[in-house]
Amino acid sequence: MKHKIWRAALGGLFGAALLANAAGAEPLAVKVGVMRAPHTRETISILDTPAPDDTLAGALLGAEDNNTTGKFTNQSFDVRDVKIAADGDAAKAAADLAAQGVKLVIADLPADKFLAAVDAGKAAGMIFFNASATDESLREENCRANAFHTAPSRAMLADGLAQYLVWKQWKKWLLIKGSHPEDELLAQAYRESARKFGAKIVEERTYTDTGGGRRSDSGSIQTQRQMPVLTQQAPSYDVLIAADESDVFGLYLPYRTWDARPVAGSGGLVPTSWDPAHEQWGALQLQNRFMKSFNRTMRARDAQAWTAMRMIGEAATRTASADPQKIAAFLTGPDFALAAFKGERLTLRSWNHQLRQPILLSDGRTIVSVSPQEGFLHQTSALDTLGKDKPETKCVLK
Repeated sequence: MKHKIWRAALGGLFGAALLANAAGAEPLAVKVGVMRAPHTRETISILDTPAPDDTLAGALLGAEDNNTTGKFTNQSFDVRDVKIAADGDAAKAAADLAAQGVKLVIADLPADKFLAAVDAGKAAGMIFFNASATDESLREENCRANAFHTAPSRAMLADGLAQYLVWKQWKKWLLIKGSHPEDELLAQAYRESARKFGAKIVEERTYTDTGGGRRSDSGSIQTQRQMPVLTQQAPSYDVLIAADESDVFGLYLPYRTWDARPVAGSGGLVPTSWDPAHEQWGALQLQNRFMKSFNRTMRARDAQAWTAMRMIGEAATRTASADPQKIAAFLTGPDFALAAFKGERLTLRSWNHQLRQPILLSDGRTIVSVSPQEGFLHQTSALDTLGKDKPETKCVLK
């Protein structure tokens, strides 16, 4: 009789897990693949050189956190690292993971490879977490029901910066974009943000990438001469916005412009999902644990992979399952929310599977501000003032 009362009182998920442990049941294995393509471009600053375990480290720390809870829920989380060459076949890599019984994947891939992997994995019931690609198309015309996005979109990043600049009354922008296709996509995000929040782009200019080494061919003397020429004789403006996703010129702009103006975007004040300087809302303990485990600072891709792994952990715990379809159903349901050291509980946009999240504004040493800014209102969530809102979306999940 006492045993029956004790069992009923436990109830729920943790009670069942404790009973399973007491019976010596094998832990439920949750296998998670981490698909990574190399970041081969040379960066302007050696401080921005990608670490060999970029993204993977965040997933590993997330799995460690999941396994802490897993001791009580009788679950174990296992990470499989899969590297894909620059010219590698992401669809084949996804099929190989499926053959190994891995149906949950955190991906650090360019948009085209991510989409190929997602489409290849659909028949096998796989779900993917985009931890790096900011492309709007993945959340819009190329959205997929088995794809989730922990990386913010370009629109979210641009809106986060735009809100702060408008709050500061710096509404006149000089926009300088790079000459690569991804630079134009970022520039378009800033154009849309300017229209959305009432800023004005007084002029656009293009910095043409002529090739060569980012560091070896661009010494301080050369850039000191180039940047004033690039920015001189501009109409009156409050702030210079750099759209340089290719990392060619943006970091060279601060302190070298013709006019004494602040720089933002791809240099100066940078919008990001995570920064090594972030320490509010308990983030310092996460930063310290990451440093202790990997002997380096936590970067945006790491944080986005950690978040994806924690989403998987939360869903697996709440559903007591490793079934990707049950995990996807929980994440898109009304009960999902994630604490992620950013001041608000993160939730998912049901219409395109983008994770709602604040955007940090970093000057490289400190967090200057966090968006959404005060006064930017929304009928559902202030976080939906960042990026494409439901009435604007082109996404049809399938």
